[in-house]
Amino acid sequence: QVQLVESGGGLVQPGGSLRLSCAASGNSFTINVMGWYRQAPGKQRELVASIASGGITNYSDSVKGRFTISRGNARNTVYLQMNRLKPEDTAVYYCNAGVTSWSQIHNYWGQGTQVTVSS
Repeated sequence: QVQLVESGGGLVQPGGSLRLSCAASGNSFTINVMGWYRQAPGKQRELVASIASGGITNYSDSVKGRFTISRGNARNTVYLQMNRLKPEDTAVYYCNAGVTSWSQIHNYWGQGTQVTVSS
């Protein structure tokens, strides 16, 4: 079992910045990919950004050039630096991890953190 703990959400004005953090913990696992998804009211959950074990990143078109995903030195932590935030970025942001544990692939989600962009 892997636990994902997120932090860093909050209220910010348009044009502002926030940094989300997600730390994975557990026993006997290897992270294949970590990412951030978001879900706004009445909308489906969508991928925001992901980073694979080799460092390859992927971003949704709506956040390219504004958001940056990165990993911590321990490789079990992922960050999402969000700059030039817009009201349409308002959503609950979820951390996701695809891991291999005991030769099986598992997918885990964090509890979510609210990001509100409003003046």
